[in-house]
Amino acid sequence: MLILDPVDNEALRQLDQLEKQVSSLQRLCSIDALTGTWNRRHFERTAASELERSLRHRQPVSLILIDIDHFKHVNDDFGHQAGDAALREMVSVVRSAIRSVDTLFRWGGEEFAVIAAWTGYRGAAQLAEKIRQAVETHNFPIVGSVTTSFGVAEHLAPEAIDNWFRRLDRALYQAKTDGRNSVSVARVGNSDVWAAESGPSVARLVWSEAYECGEPNIDAQHRELFRLANATLDASFESETCPGEFAATINRLLAHIVTHFVYEEQALAERDYDDLARHKAAHAALLGRAHELRAAVAVGKTTIGELVDFLADKVVAQHLFTADRRFFPLFADQSTSKQAAQ
Repeated sequence: MLILDPVDNEALRQLDQLEKQVSSLQRLCSIDALTGTWNRRHFERTAASELERSLRHRQPVSLILIDIDHFKHVNDDFGHQAGDAALREMVSVVRSAIRSVDTLFRWGGEEFAVIAAWTGYRGAAQLAEKIRQAVETHNFPIVGSVTTSFGVAEHLAPEAIDNWFRRLDRALYQAKTDGRNSVSVARVGNSDVWAAESGPSVARLVWSEAYECGEPNIDAQHRELFRLANATLDASFESETCPGEFAATINRLLAHIVTHFVYEEQALAERDYDDLARHKAAHAALLGRAHELRAAVAVGKTTIGELVDFLADKVVAQHLFTADRRFFPLFADQSTSKQAAQ
């Protein structure tokens, strides 16, 4: 066993102390002195790390750029001390709205940036809208009401970070052009590319936000379809030992399909969808075939596997990836529209 003499022990203690001092100095260099949040230098390091992780795990990452509207008027009307207080208060409001996996930075002046990890542009747009509403309804000391504009961009390989941020900056500029107090989104990203490459898998349906159309109820119902389809797939493996549970699982899935089809048709009718007749016919055909297969299973004319495969693949996955995709543009801006939120 190696025994260190007193000189060695003292050297190790001093080295440990030095490392702690260096770590403390590095942290101080990464903190914005005014607001206490991470600074631009730390953003550059963190963005590179998050991007590397995103590409390694094939999980999306998005940036949100926040600009306080007409902040010059705040300084001019209330003084720079009030402006500084407003910036510190802004950090508090934004931190209360973001998630634990998100990281907030002061980009410079009245601009802030958020790295939204494991999140595509759809989820980041929803997060930006949540922050926008939180700021708009917050009463800032001395200053009172404040609004913000947002740019949102998901990384799209193989672009470099500088190009990614340029798209983000263009999105923010568009939000300002649109009248400020709004969210503008660059609607491309790795989440769409990876979803297109992998496609749906009948063995297990994995939900991706790239499958969202922007209408909250339809998206929630689609997510529930995925969950119920997976539960049906799981129950099918135990159908011989637990036939009652399998039958109940099939019934829950079919009931939700009917509820979803009815709601979706009403939503499309309200938007004057020009392909509604064909879409309703597709719904009717799918339901008709599903009931035929369930009846055939009951009398032994087909297998449980064929019924489950049809429900999970044709009704849930393939219908979403083909027929439903055609109406997505109707709701493209709904999730981030200020007017819709209000």
